[in-house]
Amino acid sequence: MTKYKLEYIWLDGYTPVPNLRGKTQVREFSGFPTLEELPLWGFDGSSTMQAEGRNSDCVLKPVALYPDPARANGVLVMCEVMMPDGETPHPSNMRATILDDDGAWFGFEQEYFFYKDGRPLGFPTAGYPAPQGPYYTGVGYKNVGDIARQIVEEHLDLCIAAGINHEGINAEVAKGQWEFQIFGKGSKKAADQIWMARYLLERLTEKYGIDIEYHCKPLGDTDWNGSGMHCNFSTTYMREVGGKEYFEALMAAFEKNLMDHISVYGPDNDKRLTGKHETAPWNKFSYGVADRGASIRVPHSFIRNDYRGYLEDRRPNSQGDPYQIASQVLKTIASVPTDAEGSVSAAA
Repeated sequence: MTKYKLEYIWLDGYTPVPNLRGKTQVREFSGFPTLEELPLWGFDGSSTMQAEGRNSDCVLKPVALYPDPARANGVLVMCEVMMPDGETPHPSNMRATILDDDGAWFGFEQEYFFYKDGRPLGFPTAGYPAPQGPYYTGVGYKNVGDIARQIVEEHLDLCIAAGINHEGINAEVAKGQWEFQIFGKGSKKAADQIWMARYLLERLTEKYGIDIEYHCKPLGDTDWNGSGMHCNFSTTYMREVGGKEYFEALMAAFEKNLMDHISVYGPDNDKRLTGKHETAPWNKFSYGVADRGASIRVPHSFIRNDYRGYLEDRRPNSQGDPYQIASQVLKTIASVPTDAEGSVSAAA
């Protein structure tokens, strides 16, 4: 028997953006535990905005697990928050109610800023550094500094060792801004891995004395890019059937459901989606081939492949909840019916 350090991780009840929480228990197993072997575990919901002090018990239900490469015999345990009966999802538990589809593939591009002493890493004590331009995918001390690359490389290694489908990193347009990409098949799997990658990054930066700033426009109304979490998506139908008629019907559905998307694409998005800095206005829907200023960017490969493949919704922001984002994308896609032969139904 081996003692394993189980880090139970969950989302708290803060709004509009929940925080990651975690606590450890040590238990013995004959080998790396399975999900079925992990017990429910209680916590004080009155300290996480999920219960009142006079009735504070909440329950953690393990839903996904990963090796914890930062700990000997460590396990990262993603949890849903349940009511005291251990069966009823807590109102803050978004994961329990979202649409899911194993045939739906999601790739999230998580942008963020490194922050130190109340400003982006690399910014002078007063004022701003040289204007953005050389920082995107930049190399060299003057562009990326001496700590950021060390952190993102270590984070990349941690994610890969944990079995997270991390697909890449790059410095972003603003100084001190970076991005990582996560891909998953199924909305729950993709979103679980985004949250776990966020957790690993935040835990990692503790030892560097640096914070992660996820706000979508931390520098306000200035000539500096905000942070997004672009959502690349496809379904089995989009990859295998597709077609121009279906694509146009799908875009009409996205336009019709504009506000439903914006409502779950992250807070303060009106400050980021202004029509500037590679964004489309938050209250207008648009799409375009290779257009980074559109709501949805259509890759050239999609058009060349007879309107089959994936699309990129560029509106979700860096604070967005990937569970709700992916679920809303699936809801809109599901509103475009197809007949048995794969053609767009007249009902669309």
